[in-house]
Amino acid sequence: MIETRPDGDRVLVVVRGELDLDAGGELQHVLRAALARSVRGVDLDLSGVGFCDCSALNILLALRERALHEGKTVAVREVGPAAARLLELSGTRALFAGGDGGDAEPEEPDASVLEELRVELVQLRRAMQTRPTIDLARGILMASFGLTADDAWTVLVMTSQNTNTKLHHLARDLVTAVRGAPLDETVQQQLAAAVARLEPARETVPPTAGQAAVTSDADS
Repeated sequence: MIETRPDGDRVLVVVRGELDLDAGGELQHVLRAALARSVRGVDLDLSGVGFCDCSALNILLALRERALHEGKTVAVREVGPAAARLLELSGTRALFAGGDGGDAEPEEPDASVLEELRVELVQLRRAMQTRPTIDLARGILMASFGLTADDAWTVLVMTSQNTNTKLHHLARDLVTAVRGAPLDETVQQQLAAAVARLEPARETVPPTAGQAAVTSDADS
């Protein structure tokens, strides 16, 4: 959840919840609007953020650069453990120090910190590369079984865990199954079981073409 409110000649943005790829679009939109409304810049309250990844950091850094071009600043007023860790790992905490300290040089992180950040960046890059396939697989499950987006995600995660298959590999297999490639029988069974666990009392309806392709052998 993101809230904004005027605070003198600045705008305060209070962020709660998780800052990841899913929340990135909304966060970027709200921050840019807040910067445009402000006279001197934007203050951030990140004390309620429970998870924060590099995609959110990139948005904050882009906002800071935009603010500097406009003669404004971006400051982190309050910060929780998750956001603080990312800012400290990346050595960017000083960039959001606030007031006239916005242009302060960040401290150079040590080698172990840089390695930890490098791993996180690699994971983010991989997530961005596999996200389109995962979203397509979620759409297939939503259309095939009448699931919500959240339920389709739950089905993917449950099936991935129960078949010991990486999530993006499972998503890829579901997409190719709809296109005519065979889906592993164990995957079919676990997929059907995950759907059944979500809606045990759901009425039986004729399968759609996509559902038939995904679970054609689930009961064999």
